Amino acid sequence: MTLRRWALVLLALPLLAVLLGLGTWQVRRLHWKTDLLATIAAAEARPAQPLGTAVPPPYAKVSATGRFDHAQEALLGLEVRGTTMGAHLLTPLLRPGAPPLLVDRGWVPAERSQGIARPEGQVTVTGYVRAPDERDWNSPRDDPAGRRFYLFDPAAIGAALGLPPPAPFGLVALAPPGTPPDLLPAAARSLPRPNNPHLGYAITWYGLAAALVGVTIAFLLRRPDTGAGQPPA
Repeated sequence: MTLRRWALVLLALPLLAVLLGLGTWQVRRLHWKTDLLATIAAAEARPAQPLGTAVPPPYAKVSATGRFDHAQEALLGLEVRGTTMGAHLLTPLLRPGAPPLLVDRGWVPAERSQGIARPEGQVTVTGYVRAPDERDWNSPRDDPAGRRFYLFDPAAIGAALGLPPPAPFGLVALAPPGTPPDLLPAAARSLPRPNNPHLGYAITWYGLAAALVGVTIAFLLRRPDTGAGQPPA
């Protein structure tokens, strides 16, 4: 084998390993996302369970009873609906004998032309459990003074709002049946369904790996140039 062909093999092998690794990672993500979607579907099919003292798993459908502290509400994230910029209204639910629970009551526009429903007294909220977001070096910076938060970090949000240590998870409220579609805040109507594109990604990476193998084999099997086409001596 010529030096040129050895060089091609040495270049192709690490690239092949990278492509196979990416394909395998997407297969693992596919299994994780498939299991997650099955968990969400099962949670949505079950009736809501009263929230106890144990920390429930993410996406569990639960109900919690308490009193909203509207004076300490905040905004979470940014979301555009249609052409309107808005955020999610985060309100502490004060529960007797239990930590405050941060409830995502739903989306509200940044500029409001209508009022927001703020129920008083004891309420029971049905929704699904939201786990905290993970903060890293690329995370957006919150504005605690303005009560605007871009990551869901219950401990940090609770401290900024002057609350006792809240529950280490949140509750995303689900709109009761028959709720008018224009009522604010616009609560979720169902549990989320994350996209699952990982099968297509895995096929892409494995396909590129197969193409690399094919091109490399074709090059190695090619007959070397023997000087054909040179003028006779």
